[in-house]
Amino acid sequence: MGEITKTPDHLSSKEQKEVVPIERIKMVMTRNKDDDEDLWNLLGNKEGRKDLDFQFKQLHSNFKIAIVVDMWLTGFDVPFLDTIYIDKPLQTHNLIQTISRVNRKYEGKDKGLVVDYIGIKKNLNHALGMFNSSAADDFEDIDKAIILIKDQLDLLRQFFYQFDSSKYFEGNPVEQLQCLNKASELVLQTEKSEHFFVEVTKKLKGAYNLACGANDFTEREIDEIHFYFAIKSIVVKLTKGEAPDTAQMNEKVSKMVEDAIISEGVEEIFKLDDNKANAIDLFNDKFLEKISQLELPNTKIKILERLLKQTISDFKKVNKMKGIEFSARLQSIINRYNERSERDILDYDGIQTDTSEQILDLILELRKEMASFEDLGIDYEEKAFYDILDAICRQYGFEFDQEKMLELAREIKHIVDDAAKYPDWSERDDIKAQLKMDIIVKLHQFGYPPITQDDVYKNVLEQAENFKKNR
Repeated sequence: MGEITKTPDHLSSKEQKEVVPIERIKMVMTRNKDDDEDLWNLLGNKEGRKDLDFQFKQLHSNFKIAIVVDMWLTGFDVPFLDTIYIDKPLQTHNLIQTISRVNRKYEGKDKGLVVDYIGIKKNLNHALGMFNSSAADDFEDIDKAIILIKDQLDLLRQFFYQFDSSKYFEGNPVEQLQCLNKASELVLQTEKSEHFFVEVTKKLKGAYNLACGANDFTEREIDEIHFYFAIKSIVVKLTKGEAPDTAQMNEKVSKMVEDAIISEGVEEIFKLDDNKANAIDLFNDKFLEKISQLELPNTKIKILERLLKQTISDFKKVNKMKGIEFSARLQSIINRYNERSERDILDYDGIQTDTSEQILDLILELRKEMASFEDLGIDYEEKAFYDILDAICRQYGFEFDQEKMLELAREIKHIVDDAAKYPDWSERDDIKAQLKMDIIVKLHQFGYPPITQDDVYKNVLEQAENFKKNR
């Protein structure tokens, strides 16, 4: 990113007096940890880039032209900026947000100019078509985007018609934050309501990216649009764990979203989640106590569901069989919650409480299961093979000495490790055939099992390949 000026030969006498001396021309690039020390020191730091950011946003600054690759393409608002030159392939929302850098109206500026060096019209029509098929017919017709915005606003007003949003628009900061959290709680009431809200706000955002510079919206409508964007950011954070998308919000609302997400006792939960803590540390008594204090039941269930799914997914990478078992149990709980009928409304609070308690109980069981290898005297990965052997016993109704089963699990893990030392072992039939033979011989040595051995081998091989994929 750098500042460019005309050469003196091309300037008028007045302009030559105002030209930036060569020693004041700045060039800033982002640094990479692999840069040489000299280059690292030359490229400057974050504070230097912030200074350029500030200068470029000043109307009377000498910093007039910036060459960028990825910086300043989204969420960077300079209303008087009038021209953008594009020679980089861009698609979908990134393309819409990029051209939106020059569509803000400003005194003496009716519209912005996009200079296209590579042919972006096809991609732009496609991007607009993702949000509204009619908008793809003519990407220069802002009127269509404005109509779409007003249509989506009307749908959202109907959705929230019984919700009191006055505290967001008229209340103090604390009341505004509480209002955002309560609004997201309403959205999360059912799977259907969540899907509807996300889809409508997605269309609203796509159209608003294109038409936000138009003067067709009242100040109240603009505030209302930011209100819905803020709610969506909280919902996405709660359900998907993604960072809040505040690029299209004004600075005030962006900060409010950040605060709303960590308010009402949720702060510690997200700190733990963002740090990707070890699952056993994550689900400790202190964590469960924090979760239990949440006063927003739908929000609590969504957080529990997402974090437990994440932890089970990680557990499945080590112990596929048990991971699948816990995943099915969680999904059964969530399905019952999502399928509650209109008749359940009378006992809605009871259903929410039962669901939260069932998930919390499952967390405790998972925590116990993940630590169970310690009591058996085997390691975390050997436990996965032990569980396969134990499941076969239970499935076919026969008994087998536990100590012998533990030793057999260790031996199978050793056999698998020997085969897995070849990077392409799972693609080579000769190694897989030898692995199968070694496992069959080992099972025979231990007298396990009194049934067909193919069933055991199939599960052991799947677990072995699971190790290879996730290590």
